[in-house]
Amino acid sequence: MPQRSSCPISNVLDLVGDKWSLLVLRDLIFFGKSTYSELQTSDERMATNILSSRLEQLERDGLISKRADANDKRRKVYALTQAGKDMLPLLLEMIVWSSKYAPDTNLPKQLLNRLKNDREKVISELMEKMAD
Repeated sequence: MPQRSSCPISNVLDLVGDKWSLLVLRDLIFFGKSTYSELQTSDERMATNILSSRLEQLERDGLISKRADANDKRRKVYALTQAGKDMLPLLLEMIVWSSKYAPDTNLPKQLLNRLKNDREKVISELMEKMAD
């Protein structure tokens, strides 16, 4: 995707500046979802055409990869690339921000407490988990 400007914030927004892309990354990172049908079961109930479009865009932008499932070649499995995994700190910061300014949402309290005590350790552990 061509960049609209040389601003780093604009660059990130060009990649994931819509609600749905971040939610796909959230589901891959935090909930271990990896197939189209699993991603469709998210609480937000993304329309099928939007989900397909976002998966294609995230793959083109190098944030996820797609391969055939080893057990069922008709089914595709989505995985985070390193660039996608590197979105983890950004998503964690969004959770922290939400805890401060939208505290009535479904916040992962245990994760928030751990982030307050040792953010780098949490990031390291989640990155390790994604490497498995």
